[in-house]
Amino acid sequence: MPFSKPFDAAQIQAFLIAIGIGLLIGLERERVASARAGLRTFGLVGLLGALIGMLGEHFDSVAPFVFGLAILGVMIIAAYLRHPDATDPGTTSVAALLLCYCLGTAVWLGHATVAVMLAVATTILLYFKTELRGMATRLESKDWISIIQFSVLSLVILPILPDRPIDPQGAVSPRQVWWMVVLISGLSFAGYAILRLVGARYGAALVGIAGGLASSTATTLIHARDSRVTPSSTPVAALVIILANIVMMIRIALIAAVVAPGLLAKLAIVILPALVLGLGTLIWYWRIPAGSEAVLPQTRNPTELRAALGFGALYGVILFVSAWLSDIVGAQGLYALAAVSGLADMDAIALSSMRLFFLERLSADAAVIAIGVAMMANLGFKTVLAVVLGGRELGKRIFRGMSAIGLGLAAGTAWHALSGSGL
Repeated sequence: MPFSKPFDAAQIQAFLIAIGIGLLIGLERERVASARAGLRTFGLVGLLGALIGMLGEHFDSVAPFVFGLAILGVMIIAAYLRHPDATDPGTTSVAALLLCYCLGTAVWLGHATVAVMLAVATTILLYFKTELRGMATRLESKDWISIIQFSVLSLVILPILPDRPIDPQGAVSPRQVWWMVVLISGLSFAGYAILRLVGARYGAALVGIAGGLASSTATTLIHARDSRVTPSSTPVAALVIILANIVMMIRIALIAAVVAPGLLAKLAIVILPALVLGLGTLIWYWRIPAGSEAVLPQTRNPTELRAALGFGALYGVILFVSAWLSDIVGAQGLYALAAVSGLADMDAIALSSMRLFFLERLSADAAVIAIGVAMMANLGFKTVLAVVLGGRELGKRIFRGMSAIGLGLAAGTAWHALSGSGL
């Protein structure tokens, strides 16, 4: 039976990419002395996958692919059974070889970009075996529970919630509210995981960054208390607090990039001046005495169901009130709400403003002003918190950084207010 199309350059390219994928994975497997498949074998298997893909396409059947996968699996397992190794059962190499075969087929079917990305990810997972195993052994029972809880939040609860408004204003949707819970929990969990896995041993900078992702308020509170108990730690505490509050603004920008990308450019006018001024002051804060260590913030696990339900309820209420105020008294009512709610929680009012902008219930300038007002209120609250809990010395040390950040936020927010669109 003649082939339906001539052999062309695109086909040669597909075969070469498939071989390249195999060689990449096989190169890593050459490092493992007990592996029964190495550079040449993986290269040939990648080529085999592409060839099987061509045959399956010609016969319009998945039978060649299934048959090839089964034969390949039996062959590599037989190789390990014939020459067993007590230190390496070979399951990883078997899985890698079968995956290489599938990636070769995917290349032929026109998914070369995805296949190459997966090949790189596979190689990374294979190479960092020791580091990944060490990370897993450092996880405690509560950390595994955190991972399971986040999986439940995102993969079990989210898909079953209805995606229709349940309030008179048409702004609050159960699925959209829970999607925001998943987004905030995910960002917070990333910071929480860094703190749990890495800890404070890599210095104040990492603690400040991770603390800002997890909770800048909790980071401020913990380091302010530590500064009062251990006055020698005050310089480190000041550095961590300033850095955590800088990361808080970056966190808001990341949320906007996901929830309301159209708002990001205008939000940058508020955040960028504050970032520039805040990062400029870090040069002064970085003069930390030798031997000082950062304190590991004991932040609450953001994926706990109680914490997730609490944030979801808070976000839903603020979104409802924001929509109501926007309809009744306009944007000015939302600004007042932002100033009050931003004191305790920055995420809820920021997400509410972004949601109303997405629903075209709020202009871009008004949404950005509300977020800017909330960030300034939140920054002021944490400054007062640090002074009350940490004392005058900590207050003097953080005043320069907090003032610089606040000045940048005020300038950017004022620019939008004076433009006239947000009033």
